[in-house]
Amino acid sequence: MDAEITLRVDGEVRRLTLDSRTTLLDALRERLGVTSPKKGCDHGQCGACTVLVDGRRVLSCLSLALARDGAEVTTAAGLTTDGALHPVQRAFLEHDGLQCGYCTPGQICSAVGMLDEVGRGWPSSVTPDGAARPTLTRAEIAERMSGNLCRCAAYDGIVTAIEEAGR
Repeated sequence: MDAEITLRVDGEVRRLTLDSRTTLLDALRERLGVTSPKKGCDHGQCGACTVLVDGRRVLSCLSLALARDGAEVTTAAGLTTDGALHPVQRAFLEHDGLQCGYCTPGQICSAVGMLDEVGRGWPSSVTPDGAARPTLTRAEIAERMSGNLCRCAAYDGIVTAIEEAGR
């Protein structure tokens, strides 16, 4: 069954008609031509498809597009402002937080969402005191980014980039 939905993708309102079983990832890539989120595992295990939906990080391969009707979807490409890179994007470049680059858009979106979570005081499983405001340690970053895999193992640069962007 086809459904009509509206998404605001990287600041642009996009309307489309699609099969109600279409994932957000496939709607973005195949229907709208937005190729920043990548199809890695297509099972929610690698994080390459991570985007921000209404400011929260989401695995777009596990999310039905129909369920996101009316949502604000931000990809790594949509994080730039007037051609200027987002602080997380700049930090990834400065600290070699990438190698082949395939996972990088998902890593960047996840990092932006994760920094927002830390800013809101949300603890993770490694936050020493769940009632206290989390501190952005390397262990905290590694835990919060554990859903985003990098086959090139650029983790040291990724964590260092996030540390810098979080300051």
